[in-house]
Amino acid sequence: MTVDQTDFTQALAVGRPPNICKLFPHSQALIVSGKVIDRAMLLKGRCMTIAANARNSFIIRGALLAAQRADAALIIEIARSEGGAKAYCPINYWNMATMVDAAMNEMGITVPVAIHADHYGLKKESDLDFAKVEIPTLFEAGITSIAIDASHLPDEKNLLTNLSLSQLIPAWAGYETEVGEIKGTSGLSTPDEALFLIQGLNAHGVFPDWIALNNGTTHGIEASDAGIDVELTRVIHDQLSPYRISGAQHGTSGNSSERLRAIAEQTRTTKANVATALQMVSWGVEVNDYGNAQLDDNGRFIKLKDQGVSEALWDEMVAYATERGWKAGNYKNLNLPFENRMLGQPRAIRERMIKRVEDFVYRLLTEVFNAEGTATLAVDTILSKGSYDLGPKAERLEDPAQWSGEKIAARAASLDGDKGPAGDYDD
Repeated sequence: MTVDQTDFTQALAVGRPPNICKLFPHSQALIVSGKVIDRAMLLKGRCMTIAANARNSFIIRGALLAAQRADAALIIEIARSEGGAKAYCPINYWNMATMVDAAMNEMGITVPVAIHADHYGLKKESDLDFAKVEIPTLFEAGITSIAIDASHLPDEKNLLTNLSLSQLIPAWAGYETEVGEIKGTSGLSTPDEALFLIQGLNAHGVFPDWIALNNGTTHGIEASDAGIDVELTRVIHDQLSPYRISGAQHGTSGNSSERLRAIAEQTRTTKANVATALQMVSWGVEVNDYGNAQLDDNGRFIKLKDQGVSEALWDEMVAYATERGWKAGNYKNLNLPFENRMLGQPRAIRERMIKRVEDFVYRLLTEVFNAEGTATLAVDTILSKGSYDLGPKAERLEDPAQWSGEKIAARAASLDGDKGPAGDYDD
């Protein structure tokens, strides 16, 4: 099943948010709010789509082609650590929408795509003033969905930060919040912490589309396959069900297809972030079913011959990393200095990089995430509403009087959550 041309044309006329229409007035790319993607997954049920982390331009193209092939609604994203003011990737918050729009028009992509600013992280209270200036510029640059990640802060400050910054997010845009910093099996999120955050937001008329948890995963290259705690995720999602919030699964690299299928089938997750695996796939590094890059006996990545970048360029990348003392987890920093070198390779090599990403993402969408057909459902959702603005899923259930600043502090003090060890867990 593919998107009907007449339906696509109608959705294009009404489904693109105002910032996208202003930036790309003549575009034929159906860039939509993150809400549209979430609703399509919920409409099909027991499925989620990939939020493809765009560390390089080849990932963008490969993910778009895979989604088109699978008739799947798609999210393209970058995190603040990767594409913010101190970016280590060539794709950033301010050029991502432009690059996606251009690629969609060039390749004739008709599936709906959201542009997501992932992990807009705030690690200290002083970050708030900077965020109030910067976040509006993201939407001016074409972002259609954002994750406010104040999970590094105490529960009270996390809630208050979300309440403050939610005022800067357009009502039509996708909105993700987070409880529990992503750091593996330490500091797992608890049902009480998640409920505190979502109830506090609800009381003040803030209704996020997604919540991300620390449910056992890490960012980057996994050292083991411990991975997602499916049962913990299910319990938390069930407790939040009156608030109609979906789950966003972070740290999918390092989890088997079987575990990812379980997340799609047994929880309320509709969005699954994939980052490190896509980077490695585009370069031609061997990965296993867990999305983990494979290392040889000397701890070096295994580069597959005639896959990804040329062997000569790979040797340059390895030498560059070695000269700087970078271990496997720091190879992500190669994205920025080597993007133009990758673009300067012969067409056949560029195309095989894109094709490898396409095949990897297509398999996830169709065999693991159960997202096939959701592009058509997303278009149907837009046409049914007749607008780019789908409105909130939830309604106010909590009494604002019970969630004053003083009462928030008292409630937070009663929470018993282990935040895990301190440290930098950004990827």
